[in-house]
Amino acid sequence: AMEKSYVSMFLLLVVISCALAKDAGKKDTKDTTAKPKLPQTLSRGWGDQLIWTQTYEEALFRAKHSQKPLMIIHHLEECPHSQALKKVFAENKDIQKLAEKFILLNLVYETTDKNLAPDGQYVPRVLFIDPSLTVRADITGRYSNRLYAYEPSDISLLYSNMQKALKLLKTEL
Repeated sequence: AMEKSYVSMFLLLVVISCALAKDAGKKDTKDTTAKPKLPQTLSRGWGDQLIWTQTYEEALFRAKHSQKPLMIIHHLEECPHSQALKKVFAENKDIQKLAEKFILLNLVYETTDKNLAPDGQYVPRVLFIDPSLTVRADITGRYSNRLYAYEPSDISLLYSNMQKALKLLKTEL
């Protein structure tokens, strides 16, 4: 009989602690929503301070109307190459600063636009589109088998390609 009362006492404690935990959890969410937080979801870690567009359509619209070039990064969360590039991209102050001059979009899925996969649907790949909505297929990385791929060691090339996308823009407009 003694054992049985122990068991019921133990169950009661479990129930009480769960109830308390639930209340504590509720309180936390209220506090965080009160503070204005940057929407980190769209950046997916590529630069939480930057403004990222949500969809390809929105990005094209914004590029056209703001007269800024669009930079699209195709990546996958579980791809080690994507993660490695993301890390150096997000931590590179020069890149992050220059990225402010672009309409930005990062995608973890492919669009139906074949122009965004001139030589295949691999990740990570980075493409530039000018405000006339032309894909700049001429701005490439250093790999002939994946023209728009960049490794972490190519971050300075990516930076100069970003400059190129901005520079050509000025001469054409």
